[in-house]
Amino acid sequence: MCRAAALLVLCGAVHGCTDPERDRLRATTKASYDEATGKLTELTYDANENGRIDTWTEMDGSRPVRSRIDSNEDGRIDRWEYYDETGRLSKVGFSRKGEERPDAWAYSTPEGRIDRIEISSTGDPGRIDRWEFYDTSGPLTTGGADGTGPLHRVEEDADRDGRRDKWEQYVDGTVRTAEFDENRDGRPDRRLTYRDAELVLIETVPDASGKYTRASAPK
Repeated sequence: MCRAAALLVLCGAVHGCTDPERDRLRATTKASYDEATGKLTELTYDANENGRIDTWTEMDGSRPVRSRIDSNEDGRIDRWEYYDETGRLSKVGFSRKGEERPDAWAYSTPEGRIDRIEISSTGDPGRIDRWEFYDTSGPLTTGGADGTGPLHRVEEDADRDGRRDKWEQYVDGTVRTAEFDENRDGRPDRRLTYRDAELVLIETVPDASGKYTRASAPK
């Protein structure tokens, strides 16, 4: 159940709560409505039940649109939840720089495992320049927005021209290969191979099929 759905359930259950719980809900669960249409536009919520509002959910009537969350209650929003047309959580935004706007967005599988994180170095959601893909079958780690599996691969737009020009493959969370598009033709033309995080092979000059035709050991 998403936060907003839980809010609606809580609102309906206030009369069945004990006095302290009812008082907390009344103080922290507040609804705002559009004056012209009467449509519900926002609900507030006390997620950690300490008597302070820490979640603000934008509503389109009964449908949640987006939640802004101050999870550590320092007065700064640090998590953004976005919902699809059915009210299901579709992605979570967070700030890697600790700013009050998201610069990374985590996407989950239907089972709730994070499978990719998209990152914008400028904080512009329309200009993503790094894509991280995670193993959804592996054990959870403490990385990412809510904990992820091992990092599987990474793609980057290093020069921010709108085209991906770097591709990395990982094994057990450690980089195994890194490929680069150095002539900006949209295809990799150099590959570095690592073993135990040490560079062991450099490959260049791909043929028409993308197979590298030159290989050398690093000096």
